[in-house]
Amino acid sequence: MPPALSDTIVALSTPPGAGAIAVLRLSGPQAIQLTDELFAGKRLHEQPGHTLHYGTLRDEGRILDEVVVSLFRGPHSYTREDVVEISCHGSDYIVQQVLAALVRRGARLAEAGEFTKRAFLHGAFDLAQAEAVADLIAADSALSHQVAMQQMRGGFSRELKDLRARLVQFASLLELELDFGEEDVEFADRTGLTSLLQELQTVIRQLLRSFELGNVIKNGVTTVIAGKPNAGKSTLLNALLNEERAIVSAVPGTTRDFIEDEVSIEGIRFRFVDTAGLRETTDVVESIGVERTRQRVRQAALLLYLFDLTATTPAEVATELAELNPEGRIPTLAVGNKLDQIDTAEAAAFAQPDTLLISAATGQGLPELQQALLQQVRGSGLDRTGSATIVTNVRHARSLEAALEALDAVLLGLSVHHGTELLAADLRRALASLGEITGEISTDDLLTSIFTQFCIGK
Repeated sequence: MPPALSDTIVALSTPPGAGAIAVLRLSGPQAIQLTDELFAGKRLHEQPGHTLHYGTLRDEGRILDEVVVSLFRGPHSYTREDVVEISCHGSDYIVQQVLAALVRRGARLAEAGEFTKRAFLHGAFDLAQAEAVADLIAADSALSHQVAMQQMRGGFSRELKDLRARLVQFASLLELELDFGEEDVEFADRTGLTSLLQELQTVIRQLLRSFELGNVIKNGVTTVIAGKPNAGKSTLLNALLNEERAIVSAVPGTTRDFIEDEVSIEGIRFRFVDTAGLRETTDVVESIGVERTRQRVRQAALLLYLFDLTATTPAEVATELAELNPEGRIPTLAVGNKLDQIDTAEAAAFAQPDTLLISAATGQGLPELQQALLQQVRGSGLDRTGSATIVTNVRHARSLEAALEALDAVLLGLSVHHGTELLAADLRRALASLGEITGEISTDDLLTSIFTQFCIGK
């Protein structure tokens, strides 16, 4: 059975383990009363909301800890219920003792995401905003934080609600026609409906296009470093990460599989993948690594092709790139390494607008390489996220696709003069798909799936 909203729930809201402090959170009709039974100090039920109180927690005459209790009276709280937050010392033993004392007095241990679920059910925010809470907690770059904050503050939801409201107006007119079906009247202007549907399709397609960019922001730019053996791929990875992450050796074929790690460059998260050197080989293990490299290249958001300036000609670079990225689908940077080992005249042979020359060993040219990486992704729109709505959630993208499909069906029905019943049915599907994103239409299974991905204390 789903958990009851009448329960008072409790959970540790800070990460488990020893620390300076731990915060336990209670929410529900008895949150203040249960805390009052343990708290030695002021009578908490007499205190106003948004206040802090110092005292001790006592259980059966035994002092558990000195604490600070924060009171938030509903509806002016995160969950819109009475909420208490107990700040105690960050000892696992103390936390468990306090939790046990509260549970004995009638509190229930919260399920994953139950505090945020209650906030949603009480109308504090919609489902898209609730999901943004989890994204905000997981944000590990300036851009992912910015997009999550924009969604949590309702930017995406407002756009969707506007789309849905405009559709509802026409849907209600079609439903009215069904009520007067025997009189053969049309309340909904078909020409106006067609124009609206086409306009809404344009907006939804823009949102769906933004999902690719949203994935980059949320999960990082997968940047595959590929090239022949001994081009310096592992040295470059170590230089970009500023640590000895990959083994560097003069022996060709040292890297047999790919090595991944992440770094943030000016707020954009790059997931660098060091791969096995590309060459023909009879070594079974190395050949598997080469094939995996080619697979990773096909999945890359950005390809960084590294070549050895001392052992490669410009013509060979062009040939290798054409083989590795034949359709030019993957954004690519050609980077010549070992600049410190050639003279100026030799370097001039590689002076092309789309080629960078570096020395991974000495760091020469690395700042320019970082700027080139940034330019590649900013050219995709990452520098315009401040005002644009960016879709980062797979569930939202699937619902938008379903809404677009339903709108296509309505437009087709209008073009072949389908009856009002069919038009109304397809329009209902479009409205339902948009409503699923914000939670205006939801099921218990959907809510459970979403909120169980949260941490327990949120």
